[in-house]
This record gives sequence, C-alpha cells and structure tokens, in this order.
Amino acid sequence: GDLDKVVNLLLSLSGRLARVENVLSSLGDNANSEERSSLNEKRKLLAGQHEDARELKENLDRRERVVLDILGNYLSEEQLQDYQHFVKMKSALLIEQRELDDKIKLGQEQLKCLMESL
Repeated sequence: GDLDKVVNLLLSLSGRLARVENVLSSLGDNANSEERSSLNEKRKLLAGQHEDARELKENLDRRERVVLDILGNYLSEEQLQDYQHFVKMKSALLIEQRELDDKIKLGQEQLKCLMESL
C-alpha cells in the first residue's frame, strides 16, 4: 500500500512540477511580474515536496530491503524471486497506468476542443 501511495505521489508531483515549469518557460518578456513570481513560488514549493517524496521513496526502498532479508529466511529462492518481481512490476504498472490515464485525459480534452470547434 505504501508503494502505491509513494509512487503516485511522485508521479503527481513530477507532473505538476513539469506543468509549472512549462508555463514559466512559455511566459513572454511582457508577462506580469506578479504572475511570474507566483509561478516561481509554486515551482519552489513543488520542488521541495518532490524532494520530500523522493526521501519517502528511499525510506520505502530501505524497508523493502529489510523485508526481503526477513523473507529470505522463510521463502525458497524461487519464491523470493517471485516476490521481488512482483514488487518491481507493481511500480512499473503503476507508472504505466498513470501514463495511460494522462493520455486518455489528453485525448478527451482534444476531442472536446474538436467538437467545440465544429
């Protein structure tokens, strides 16, 4: 459960940080300094939260290694490898699911814009 939450948190913060940085980079020279300042503050806050989430992930990885050592005393080598594969695949599938959800959302937004333009 913790793995799901931390991976989703990292993905969410990464996406939000990327969007803010994209908006900042697309601002022209005539952009409102208040708006630029607000976006810079938001970027700074998100970067700090992302760093905190990375630390949570590192702690989770340490806990995973401890659990793996304990399970090594009770499981066969094959069962232990199955467990490791499960944990790795779970993270990979969460990331893939998030990417697919983002693509679906983008497609729906594009479809809505096309329908409105007709």
